Amino acid sequence: MEMRELRYFVAVAEELHFGRAAERLGIAQPALSRALAGLERRLGVVLLERSSRRVRLTDAGAVLLTEARAILAAAETAERRTREAAERRPRIALAVKAGTAGELLAKVLDAYAAHPGACAVDLLLCEAHEQRELVCSGRADVALLHLPFDTVTGLDTEALLTEGQVVVLPGDHALAGRTAVSQAEVTAAPGPPPARWPAPDGSCPEGPGVAVRNLTQLFQLIALGRATVVLPASAAVDLRRDLVAVPVTDAPPVTTVLAWLPENRSRPVADLVRVAATV
Repeated sequence: MEMRELRYFVAVAEELHFGRAAERLGIAQPALSRALAGLERRLGVVLLERSSRRVRLTDAGAVLLTEARAILAAAETAERRTREAAERRPRIALAVKAGTAGELLAKVLDAYAAHPGACAVDLLLCEAHEQRELVCSGRADVALLHLPFDTVTGLDTEALLTEGQVVVLPGDHALAGRTAVSQAEVTAAPGPPPARWPAPDGSCPEGPGVAVRNLTQLFQLIALGRATVVLPASAAVDLRRDLVAVPVTDAPPVTTVLAWLPENRSRPVADLVRVAATV
């Protein structure tokens, strides 16, 4: 198997849609289909069941998805560490879910850059629940996670910020003019059901709401009247002009933490954590 084929397969297995996977990879859909058909022929197994309405992973495909993710992660880690060794200059890879904790992240990075001996910080912008996987696989040294949504089992953490949550609505929604609402009011309001985020294993739970993987998708669907969502207030700081954020008074608080592997004894990581805690 080639690395290229594994990247192609993972994209289709995660999107379960050849068109979206091809767009994500930046290639033509026919080329993607041919590459995966060739991979299946050489392996002698069916990885994906295709129909006119949907794409589904077979049992063999589910196994390959787990193994392929691990292989690609190991390759990325080897590449990063090799380059760092050649440069003889330490770097920190920080995993962040795209679109979240923007103001806090900027303050942390500015404060760390001013710290004596600070090294370069590479930002790994990812989708929901990918930050922990990046840390555990070694592709990231540290990650910003959000409790209670993300799992921190097996990681060391430092709490940075606790905040409330808001509901994001179209500007013409019945609740858009309110200064605050309750969870019951959000549930009872007319409109689409809440969006569904992927679980830590990458699967999307069943339910009536539309499935989303990032905030860009989500905000567009909300503007079109296809979704609603309650999320941390900091994620709604730079909203589109056609959306509004209303505080949800009884939503559970969200705590943003820095997380890293306990065995990571890197001085730059320790410095970053120490500086972030003061911010």
